[in-house]
Amino acid sequence: MTLDTRSLSRATAIPRLLCVVIAATLGVVLAACASFQPNPTLQASFIQRAQTQTQGAVTVTVTVPSAEESAAVFGVPLAKREIQPVWVRIENRDAVNYLFLAAHMDPNYFSPQEVAWMQRSGFSSKAKREIQVHFHDQRMQLFIPKGETVEGFVYTHQDYGVKYISAVLYHPGRIKEFEFIVEVPGIKADYQQVDFDQVVPPDSVREVDLEGLRRALEAYPCCVLGPDGKTPGDPLNIVVVGPEEKIFHPLIQRGWDLTETITGKTTWRTIGSSIFGSKYRTSPVSALYFDGRQQDIALQKARSSVNERNHLRLWLTPLRYDGKEVWIGQISRDIGVRLSSKTMTTHKIDPQVDETRDYLAQDLLLSNRLAEFGYVGGGGAATPEKPRYNYTLDPYFTDGLRVVLVMGRTYVSADDLVFLEWESPFGTSRAPTP
Repeated sequence: MTLDTRSLSRATAIPRLLCVVIAATLGVVLAACASFQPNPTLQASFIQRAQTQTQGAVTVTVTVPSAEESAAVFGVPLAKREIQPVWVRIENRDAVNYLFLAAHMDPNYFSPQEVAWMQRSGFSSKAKREIQVHFHDQRMQLFIPKGETVEGFVYTHQDYGVKYISAVLYHPGRIKEFEFIVEVPGIKADYQQVDFDQVVPPDSVREVDLEGLRRALEAYPCCVLGPDGKTPGDPLNIVVVGPEEKIFHPLIQRGWDLTETITGKTTWRTIGSSIFGSKYRTSPVSALYFDGRQQDIALQKARSSVNERNHLRLWLTPLRYDGKEVWIGQISRDIGVRLSSKTMTTHKIDPQVDETRDYLAQDLLLSNRLAEFGYVGGGGAATPEKPRYNYTLDPYFTDGLRVVLVMGRTYVSADDLVFLEWESPFGTSRAPTP
C-alpha cells in the first residue's frame, strides 16, 4: 500500500490551522481577562531621588520615575505612550489656600481618565474600571488647602535624561514658582562621562573681569578641530556663562535635550531615525575637539528626525566671570544628509551659521534667565563667495563673531537685560549672491 503524503499533508493541515485559530482566540480571551496589578509601594525607589525646595511656609518636593519604575508602580507601560508621571508633594503651612497650576508644568499634560483610556487594551471590564479609579486616585489635585499636605502625580509628556519641572502655586495677589532640574534614569548621556575637575583642574581656574573676559574670548582659536586633531571644523561661535546646572536649567526649559553616548544601539537608532524620518531626541553627536578633548556637554533640539535639528557642543574653560563658569562652544543646524569623502555620509549644515548662533540667543532670552549678552571677535569673517569648510567639507559663511550669553542666577526681566557693547553683528550678515 502506497502512502499518499500529499493527502496526508492536506488532512493534517486543517487540524493544524484549527489549532492556530483556537490558540489565537484563547490568547485574546485570556488577555481580555488580564488583571490590573499596580504596586504603589515600589515608588520608594524613585522618591529617594526627590528634590525639595521651600519658600516661606510652603515646601514642594518632586521626582520623576524611570520608564521601568513607572511601569512597576502603575502596572502598565506608560512610557510606550510617551507619558511621564511626575510625583509632587506640596506642604502648605501657609495661612491661605493655593491653586496648583499643573498646566504650567506641562501645557498639554494628560488627564487621569485619558491615561486610563490609553491603557485599557488587554484588560477585563473589571480591570478597566480599576485602572480608571487608580489613575484618578494617584493624580495630583489642584486645590491645596491651607495647613495641609497634598501629593500625587501629574501625567506629563516624556523627557529623557533630565527634566525641567516648574511647580507654580497661585493665590490672588501671590504666586510661588519652584523650578527643578531632575535627573531621569534611562539613558547614558555624554556629560555623565566627564570628570570636570580633571578637564579643568581647580588650580587652573582664574577669575576675570568684564574686559578680561572679552580679551580671553577673542584669543581663543577660530574653530574646533576634527577627529584627526588638526583639520579645522565648525566655528567656535557661542559662549555661555553660568554654573553647570544653570546651563541645563534654561536650555532644558526651552526644549533642548541631552545627547547619548555613541554605542551600537544608539548608532542603529540614529540610522533608523534618518531613514524613516522618526524623531530621536537624544541622538548622539559626533566628537569634535577643542583644547585637546572632545566636547564636555552636547545638547540638541530635534525636529522631525536627526536629519533636521539644532545641536551644540560646549567645553568648560578655566575662566570664571562673576564667580560663574565660562563655556565656549559651537552650534549649527542640520538641514539634511549628504555624502562625504571623510565619513561616507554626514549631516548637511545650514551654511549661514550665524543664523543658528543668533537663534540660541533668542531662545535663552525667552527663558528669562539671560542677564547679559554681546558679541566678541572670533576667527574672522567668511563670505558666501569665499566660504570656509568644516571637517566634513561642508561650506559655511559667517561674520566671525561669537555671541556671549551670561545667565542670571534668578529670573531676569527683559527690561533688566544688559547688552554688552563690544562688537556689533547688525548689518554684517548677508545672503549668497544669486
